[in-house]
Amino acid sequence: MASELASLLADLKEKEAAEMANNKLEQGADPMEILADAREGMNIVGERFGNGEYFIPDLIFSGEILKDIAKLVEPHIKHKETESQKRGKVIIGTVAGDIHDIGKDLVVLMLDINGFDVYDLGIDVPAKNFVDKINETGATVVGLSGFLTLAFDAMKDTIEAIKTAGLRDRIKIMIGGGQIDDEVRRYTGADACGKDAMEAVVLARRWLNA
Repeated sequence: MASELASLLADLKEKEAAEMANNKLEQGADPMEILADAREGMNIVGERFGNGEYFIPDLIFSGEILKDIAKLVEPHIKHKETESQKRGKVIIGTVAGDIHDIGKDLVVLMLDINGFDVYDLGIDVPAKNFVDKINETGATVVGLSGFLTLAFDAMKDTIEAIKTAGLRDRIKIMIGGGQIDDEVRRYTGADACGKDAMEAVVLARRWLNA
């Protein structure tokens, strides 16, 4: 059964969800648990979108609610990162043809508060932009995000572009979002797929020995 916060987010109750998150923080709740509840709500939104109950505007609105909750939570977990040195560089973006930033923004937040230097390329990112950013920054970890099934081909094309540029051997690539699973990972040629933001952090730590 979904938590109360997850249900409020899933039902697109913006004010109530923000108030509950704030109340939980004031009561000393673990900020990571609040994010987990919000993530659970987003999963429900995804299911409702998949069965035709929700539409694109609902996805966008739910993403805004998630961002509001993340902003409330962030100051309570930011201080946990005390290292003066960043753990490593990670490039992330939503692939070409997809404008969803719901999951991406949460991954960016979690990588940032865990000490990684994150380059967020935004949404609808052409493959060339990923290649250019790899060359510019020297980053060795790339995250490709996408919510729609059309993103699968864009992810595959992006990974092919990285390979064509002669960079694939030194780059680790994770994919995530929507209906992505290990079958999609194999299709795109990625190294791993993550079901949530914390899994992205685990992968980045492993790949960067951080």
